[in-house]
Amino acid sequence: MGRDVPVVVFSRDDRRKYREKVRRCLDVFAQMLRESRFELERPLAGLEIELNIVDAAGEAAMRNTEVLAAIEQPDWATELGQFNIEINIEPQELSGDGPLRLENDVRARLNHAEERARSQGGHLVLVGILPTLREQDVHEGSLSANPRYRLLNEQIFAARGEDLHLCIEGVERLDTHADSVAPEAACTSVQLHLQVSPEAFAAHWNAAQAIAGAQVAAAANSPYLFGKELHRETRITLFEQATDTRPAELKAQGVRPRVWFGERWITSVFDLFEENVSYYPALLPLCEDEDPRAELEQGRIPQLHELTLHNGTIYRWNRPVYAVVNGMPHLRVENRVLPAGPSVADIAANAAFYYGLMRVLPYAERPIWSQMSFQAAEDNLAAAARHGLEARLYWPGMGEVPAAELILRRLLPMAHEGLARWGVNGPVADRLLGIIEGRCLTGRTGAGWQVERVRAHGGGRHEALRAMTLDYIARMHTNEPVHTWEV
Repeated sequence: MGRDVPVVVFSRDDRRKYREKVRRCLDVFAQMLRESRFELERPLAGLEIELNIVDAAGEAAMRNTEVLAAIEQPDWATELGQFNIEINIEPQELSGDGPLRLENDVRARLNHAEERARSQGGHLVLVGILPTLREQDVHEGSLSANPRYRLLNEQIFAARGEDLHLCIEGVERLDTHADSVAPEAACTSVQLHLQVSPEAFAAHWNAAQAIAGAQVAAAANSPYLFGKELHRETRITLFEQATDTRPAELKAQGVRPRVWFGERWITSVFDLFEENVSYYPALLPLCEDEDPRAELEQGRIPQLHELTLHNGTIYRWNRPVYAVVNGMPHLRVENRVLPAGPSVADIAANAAFYYGLMRVLPYAERPIWSQMSFQAAEDNLAAAARHGLEARLYWPGMGEVPAAELILRRLLPMAHEGLARWGVNGPVADRLLGIIEGRCLTGRTGAGWQVERVRAHGGGRHEALRAMTLDYIARMHTNEPVHTWEV
C-alpha cells in the first residue's frame, strides 16, 4: 500500500467500476501467467525496514516530516505514524560476500539518517514495538500527513462501523479500544523480498509459511505495548487486531480478516490473487486509466494498478507482489513476519536464516507442506509470537519440540546448506547464522533482553521502560548481536 492516493469520497458507482476493473486485471494476470511473460528468478535480496523516532528521553517523537526532510534521500519514506519512517534497500546479489555488503549498506544508510535525525531532535530505533509508546501517543492526530493513511483509516472504520477492540492476553492483559488505526503504527517490521519465477512461486510461498513460526521464535523483539508485558512478539496479534475491518458479527460468520496467515497451501500464485478478489471488498476503490487488456494486446506490460492496490490492503504474513521494473514484470514473495532490530547485525542474521532456508525447502524432493497441515504452520506462528524461543513448534519427523531445538537441530543446518547454494562465502554465512545459533543457545532474543532489563531495573514501569530503551539504543549502535548484550 505504498502508493499515494488523493483525498476522495467514494460513491457506489466507484465501487462497482473498481470491482469490474480488478476482475479484468485478474483475467489479464492469468493470461500473463499462461504465456510466461515474466522475468525469471534472480538471486536478489531486498529489504524494507521500518523504524521509530524518539526524543532524547527515549519517548516517541512525532517528527517524521522533519526527519525525512533532513535525511533528503529518495529511499526513505513515511510510514503510518508520525513517529515512524521506512527505508527501502534495493535488491542486491546474495552470492560471495553479498550479505556482508548488504549489512554494511544498511548500517551506512542508518548512520547517515541518525545523524540527520539528531539535527531535528530525534533518534532512530530498530525495534518491533517502541517500549515507551503510550496509549495517548496513538490517535488519529498522530497519523502521518500523507492522505493515503487518513483515507485508509476512514475506510477501515466505515467498514467496521465501531471502534477497534484491542484485547491481548499475555504475561499481563491489555484491553482497550481505539478510534483510529494508529495503534498499527506501533508495529515496526522488516520485510524480506525474494524474486521468484511464476512456476516456483507456490513452492516458495508454502515454504515461507512453514518456517514463519521458527522465524518469529528466533527474532522476537516486541514484548511491551502501552506499558504492559504481553507476548514475546506482540506485534503479530496487534497488527491482526489494529487493521480488522470486521465487527464481531462478521467474525462469527467466518469472514476472513485482512491480516491473514491464509487457510491452505497453494498450487499457484494465482490462488492468492484470486482469493483477494473473491474474499475482500475494496478499501480504496481507485481506478486508473490503463486498460490492462489493451496494453497486453498491444505488446506492452500492464501495471495492473487496481489488482496491486487491492493486494496492498490485504496484509498476508507472506504476501505475493506483482511489479513491473524496467518494462519487465516479475513476482516476489514478501516475507512480513519479522520485527525490526535489535541491531543491524541481528537483522542481517534473520535475513540470512530466511534466505538460506528458502534456497533448500522449496526444492526438496518431498516438500515440507506435503508432510504437515496448514493449520500446524499457523499454530506454530501463534505459539512463537506468544512464547518466543520457549514455544513448542511442530515439525515433521520431530513432532512438537522447543523452538530452539528445532532451529539448532534441523533448520540451521538447512540454512547453511542454502547459503552455500546461493554462493555465499563460508565465513560470512558462519558469522550470521552463528548469531541465530547464539540466541538459541543462550535463550536470549531482543524480547528476552528487554524483559530481563526492565525487571532488573525495578521501580515504576514506565521509567524502567524508558531507561531500558535508552540502554537498548546505545547497544543497538554498537552493532553487537543481542544475545551478547549484558543485562
